[in-house]
Amino acid sequence: MSERTPEELEAGLAHVLDAPSDEGELRLIVRRPGVDEREAIEEGALDVDTGLVGDNWSTRGDPYAEDGQPNLAAQLTLMNARATELLAGPVERWPLAGDQLYVDFDLSKTNLPAGTRVAIGEAVVEISAKPHTGCGKFVRRYGLDAQRWVNSEVGLMNRLRGVNTRVVKPGTIRVGDRITKV
Repeated sequence: MSERTPEELEAGLAHVLDAPSDEGELRLIVRRPGVDEREAIEEGALDVDTGLVGDNWSTRGDPYAEDGQPNLAAQLTLMNARATELLAGPVERWPLAGDQLYVDFDLSKTNLPAGTRVAIGEAVVEISAKPHTGCGKFVRRYGLDAQRWVNSEVGLMNRLRGVNTRVVKPGTIRVGDRITKV
């Protein structure tokens, strides 16, 4: 698939911003068992200590942390499924973004300020203040225009690259589960 042009991204923005703000849907769950490995699953468990069970978040650490320990504020990432579809195309390419949960839900700062809790299936996660931005891998997979788009003023306000969260209530999640503000 070719990279999206700035014009294509802008043309799709209205659809992305039209995501539901009260009740959405979990569209895809992806664990990352190892570096650059992706495993789409229908059901997963969220744990307060390890995040998505089977994901490497708790073992890989944070390269920006002085102690190298995992950053609890970035335990689990959610990405808007509409933004992902616009950037990546078919659902088979969504896991390349590197996020764990893809949701049809408004992730904007207005709808979900830091500290907001969100129920997904049996679990609850809390929105982090730590920004989630496109990295070098994101650029290689989706292009520089995609990174500029998600990191633009509109992109950051609406968290088009996704949002960092932490698990505050463990539980089972399944593709198709409802996602709502608590």
